[in-house]
Amino acid sequence: MYKCKICKSRTTTIVESKKEFSYYRCSFCGFIYLDDDFKLEKEAEKAQYDLHNNGFESEGYVQMFENFITEAIAPYLDDIESVFEFGSGPGPVLSELLKRRGLEVDIYDLYYAPKKVYESKCYDLIVSTEVFEHLSRPMEILEMLAEHLTERGYVALMTKFPPKDDQKFLDWWYRRDPTHISFFTPKSFELMAEKVGLKVLKTINENIVVFQKC
Repeated sequence: MYKCKICKSRTTTIVESKKEFSYYRCSFCGFIYLDDDFKLEKEAEKAQYDLHNNGFESEGYVQMFENFITEAIAPYLDDIESVFEFGSGPGPVLSELLKRRGLEVDIYDLYYAPKKVYESKCYDLIVSTEVFEHLSRPMEILEMLAEHLTERGYVALMTKFPPKDDQKFLDWWYRRDPTHISFFTPKSFELMAEKVGLKVLKTINENIVVFQKC
């Protein structure tokens, strides 16, 4: 019996018969994760990321971040001077947009900006967009991020919430990216927050959650 990585509750199995993948859905918080045996190796994972065309040349990509800033960050800008972007990708568009708003921004990415510049710092805001679905140990990462927040600091995450129906989950386009291995519900984020000294301020549009340090 596999237990939920978030709350340790019992899980049910979702089988992707074509590729013989197994996912586990928590019966309590709804968190879904891919069996670790089916995760991509690092070289294959990076090769998949390298295929993405994510830069200022993509108007839709830039607009996605503009919307994210408007909805998840702008309400708290008066409290924010320093920002850390965790998982910036090959083209750190979000960090540049935040710099244009007069904020000081550091970035980190496992493959594209691997220097851990955050280790001795704390930030008023930490952002992580389209990253948490790639993580096999999301609790550890959120705990680390919380440790690098200033008092009453914010974390803003973007990742899509999964369908509640198993077949709809298997048919879901977002699930089909081979690097997407973790899928969170608002309930799973609430439980994660409690464990690391955060509270959920709000969820937005089925794909954004904003936390604040307690």
